[in-house]
Amino acid sequence: MLEPRTDRDARPSPEALLRLAEAESRGKLRIFLGAAPGVGKTYEMLIAAQARRKAGTDVVVGVVETHGRVETQALLAGLEQVPKLKVPYRGQAIEEMDLDGIIARQPALVLVDELAHTNAPGSRHPKRYQDVEELLDRGIDVYTTVNIQHLESLNDVVARITSVQVRETVPDSILDEADEIEVVDLTPNDLIQRLKEGKVYVSQTAERALTNFFSPGNLTALRELAFRRAAQRVDEQLVTHMRANAIPGPWAAGERVLVCIDEGEDGPVLVRYARRMATRMQAPWSAIHVETGRRRQLSEAGRDRVAHTMRFAERLGAEAVYSPGFDAASEILDYAAGHNIMHIVVGKPSRSRLMDFLFPSAASVLMRTALDLSIHVVPLRSRPVAAAGRRKRVRIDTSAQARSYALSAAFSAVSLGIAQLLQRFLDVRSVALVFLVAVLFSAVRFGLVPALFSALLGALAFNFFFLAPLYTFTIGDPESIVVFVVYIVVAVIASNLTSNVRSQALTARQRARTAEDLFLFSRKLAGAGSLDDVLWATAFQIASMLKVHVVILLSAAGELTVRAGYPPEDMLDSADMGAAKWAWKNEQEAGRGADTLPGARRLFIPLRTSRGVVGVVGVDNDSESDGRTMSPEDRRLLNSLLDQAAIAIERVNLVEDSDRAKLAAESDRLRGALLTSISHDLKTPLAAVMGAAGTLREFNGALSEEDRRDLLQAIYDESERLHRFIDNLLNMTKLESGAIELNAVPYDLRESIGTALRRCSKMLTGFDVAVEMAPDLPLVALDPVLFEQVLVNLFENASKYAKPGSELRVQAWRDAGEVVVQVLDEGPGIPPDDVERIFEKFYRAEKGDRVRAGTGLGLPICRGFVEALGGTIKAENRTDRTGAVFSVRLPAIQDFERPPLI
Repeated sequence: MLEPRTDRDARPSPEALLRLAEAESRGKLRIFLGAAPGVGKTYEMLIAAQARRKAGTDVVVGVVETHGRVETQALLAGLEQVPKLKVPYRGQAIEEMDLDGIIARQPALVLVDELAHTNAPGSRHPKRYQDVEELLDRGIDVYTTVNIQHLESLNDVVARITSVQVRETVPDSILDEADEIEVVDLTPNDLIQRLKEGKVYVSQTAERALTNFFSPGNLTALRELAFRRAAQRVDEQLVTHMRANAIPGPWAAGERVLVCIDEGEDGPVLVRYARRMATRMQAPWSAIHVETGRRRQLSEAGRDRVAHTMRFAERLGAEAVYSPGFDAASEILDYAAGHNIMHIVVGKPSRSRLMDFLFPSAASVLMRTALDLSIHVVPLRSRPVAAAGRRKRVRIDTSAQARSYALSAAFSAVSLGIAQLLQRFLDVRSVALVFLVAVLFSAVRFGLVPALFSALLGALAFNFFFLAPLYTFTIGDPESIVVFVVYIVVAVIASNLTSNVRSQALTARQRARTAEDLFLFSRKLAGAGSLDDVLWATAFQIASMLKVHVVILLSAAGELTVRAGYPPEDMLDSADMGAAKWAWKNEQEAGRGADTLPGARRLFIPLRTSRGVVGVVGVDNDSESDGRTMSPEDRRLLNSLLDQAAIAIERVNLVEDSDRAKLAAESDRLRGALLTSISHDLKTPLAAVMGAAGTLREFNGALSEEDRRDLLQAIYDESERLHRFIDNLLNMTKLESGAIELNAVPYDLRESIGTALRRCSKMLTGFDVAVEMAPDLPLVALDPVLFEQVLVNLFENASKYAKPGSELRVQAWRDAGEVVVQVLDEGPGIPPDDVERIFEKFYRAEKGDRVRAGTGLGLPICRGFVEALGGTIKAENRTDRTGAVFSVRLPAIQDFERPPLI
């Protein structure tokens, strides 16, 4: 019997109260919603704003787009307008709403037109609706306008209706947060007339709009969308008000239909009835199945019928709800009260009136207790199923059942022995409690039916051994009859309650295990670094949790290919591949148990990410040769696993996209740097060479011998500079391709340093070169040619950035098992942020008129050569004065191992 609702049930909803509390600290949002441009949203917003201004409200205009309409412009009279902010973009100044100016002004109400507008790059927020959210958070009321096609959830719907894809969208949460929504409506004929009169667009644009977007059919559909979305928001506000004020409801402000599904064979009849009712009422509807303790006692066929009926309801547009609970009627009423359900559809009980009185059905309880609801009792036409067919569907584990009955009998036998021992000390009524313990053990361990079997054995044993006359099944004492009847009633009730508690405990334990498995799966996906890892983890998790075979197919070059499976040897035949392709192309389920291509071995489910369907997942169980469909619990679990897998796949795809974008950006940077370097460092020496050679050719006879020598020297110097540039390019190419071959031999660093200084004598002219080398320097195993190039590049770098007349110091010493070579200059030093970047290709830390531009390859080549020789190179700033220090560390000869070829 359903108990009346208590005060606990009438408490306000904490979530609703929290939402109301948050709304109190925010500004109020009023949205003027239109079905299409030109219906008059801005006009109506300005009329409402003028009314608020006349009532004494401090109103300012943040941004209003009049589009040259005189009547709209006239309504701005008397309203203070916050000057717009000019944002520079691509050489132009774009005017945007001054968000900081409005916040500093702190009005009571601000008008913000075109909510879906995209702000100019460089603005604080990329979207105008984000500006509105900040204004609301600061307690400022906002009036704004938006068209229905800009809502994110309706974007694809509008695109199908109008064949126009709207690019600027706002999230539906903005509409959900609105305190007021005013639908600005205009009939299609009136709007088309305004369009023809040029009140919406200019003439050429209006002609194109009339032939595409602004057709009467499109406008009618958009009007319906606008009204429905506004009504949905009003309905949500009603439910929030009911929950916040503890109003039990439901209120007859909006029609909703709920159909109750059990394991009966006429579930589809109820679903069709509810669908027809919802269609007539133009109301949303839901299908609910309450999973009580009886759930685990349902036959396999009964569970299949529930799953089939719920999926059938979903296909017809219902929301499928699975609710665990102790009592079906109570759970249905709680759901109806929480979701403002007005109509409940149930099947007519098939049991007799006496049985329905003793054991009331959910329909009977609902009709007696739900006085404020409309209960629709549908007569059912149950048809018996052939016994042979039923036997094929029902699978009974006879060995497990026999074991449960045997152990229940054993519990009763043990209870009988204990009762025989205790009868000398206890009254016969107390002895009966011992048999109840066996009943409870059986209920906890095996469920209801074995517990009732134990209760029957206990009753017979209690009568035979303890009630006079003894050792007969006859009861002579009337008092003993009462004791016997009470024992049976208590045993039945206790076994039923304990069995229900056991079923709910098992269900809770299974759900806790499932939740833990899902958590571990999410952690496993978070640690997966590649797409293959994600797919194999997904296949294994689905197979292990659902006990099915899994195959995952992803699209590659427009074709589906098998990327993962468990067991790994799974293959697809032609029927399965056809179902997989159909599911992928049509974004719907196909294959076994689905409406399309049910003859396939597997059920194929589309795998959706934010980019659309990226593949399909096929599942099957070889043991289900009879075609039994997946249970509702398994289906919900599968959907959860696929959702997590889709998020992981999307994450991997985003990482790959980011890597490709970084690689493309780096390639563009290197290409630009290379072109810049070539255009300067290749062209400059060539120009000098050509100029000197041309002078010699044209004016050779008029030139003195000294002038000719100077020109020839200039040709030689610039050719040498060009040679170094080309050498750097070739060396960098060899480093990146791994073509550098080492010829490491024991070598004295003094010779390498001296040779490098002689090569750079001309570029170091004017510098005070100082060389300090420790007398105990050991030999170093190195390639003299490569190391000499390292020193030349370091000297050239110092000559570019240090001023002539400053000191260039070269020093070397032994440090444990290494030899350290340092090159110190007195230039401006290295910016702290560029200490590591100067070793990147084509990167130069400083450029200026007094600095000769370089290729940006010298230092990267130094690092490559030094590391090839088994050493390290580091750049830092001097601590005693300005300047840079480059330190090269190489292993001494006794610690050196000949490096392999690079």
